[in-house]
Amino acid sequence: MDKIYSKLDELPQGRASDRITRGCIVLEGGGWKGLYTLGVLDCLMVNDINMSSVVGVSAGALSGVGYVSGQIGWGARIDLTYRHDSNYCGWGAIRRDHGITGFTYLFNDLLARHPLDNDRLMDPARRFAVSATNVVTGKTEYFEKGRCNLFKAVQASATVPYVSAPVEIEGSLYLDGGCSENIPLGWAEASGKDKIVVVKTREHSFRRERGLPAIARIMYGKYPEFLKSFENTADLFNTKVEELYRKSAEGKAFVIEPSSEVTVTRFEGDMDKLGDLYHLGYDDALAKLDGLKKYLDQDR
Repeated sequence: MDKIYSKLDELPQGRASDRITRGCIVLEGGGWKGLYTLGVLDCLMVNDINMSSVVGVSAGALSGVGYVSGQIGWGARIDLTYRHDSNYCGWGAIRRDHGITGFTYLFNDLLARHPLDNDRLMDPARRFAVSATNVVTGKTEYFEKGRCNLFKAVQASATVPYVSAPVEIEGSLYLDGGCSENIPLGWAEASGKDKIVVVKTREHSFRRERGLPAIARIMYGKYPEFLKSFENTADLFNTKVEELYRKSAEGKAFVIEPSSEVTVTRFEGDMDKLGDLYHLGYDDALAKLDGLKKYLDQDR
């Protein structure tokens, strides 16, 4: 199995324009399914769609970093280069960060090799929020750049349960935002944006199955509110997806989602599959570009 994506040099690169498109883009999580989101976001940047607000959860929070900084191909190049570097994903990360993802490695070592445009990332003209789940209360909490340690918040948002220790922020413990809300629509709706674009990482027909594995009750038994929220996540997701599709049909939201079944797993290691998923996201966004522009321009 190749450890680095063989077509890395074919990925788009460059900087997004300074043009800002009014509205909020909502980014679902999904582990390595986030390559789909990265493809979508790169396509939007290439085509001059840079939303004024971004909210992401888990892998969506990580994907949002490169989009807000306006760096085309940044996130995809890191994922498709370092997937099999154990310091980024694996035992090296567990030793260093007590979790499956190497956030210290990413935000220190890799950023030294692949710098972010921090001025653009922190520009107040574009809002960026990520969600995480409070382990004690079980509630979704949002962290917005300029009001928090952004990288610590992204780490909390993407800290996968079972295989990672909770992240402490200001005395509270947090795990993956997807443990309480898979699609962070709450922040988008509360922000008052009249244009909402949602990037999903599973196909249209996908719905979550109810139930909580026994290991959850063993590992998090002392956090009953977290368990309650975690158990309710499937129902909440399914309800929100139906609501989202109704809004989309009414022209009140715009959805970009995989046009074919996604078989990439949460911890996928096949680099060709990951690369193909990235291109699926790019191509799906390109196919919906005219409809998206029409949606964003209507009533203006």
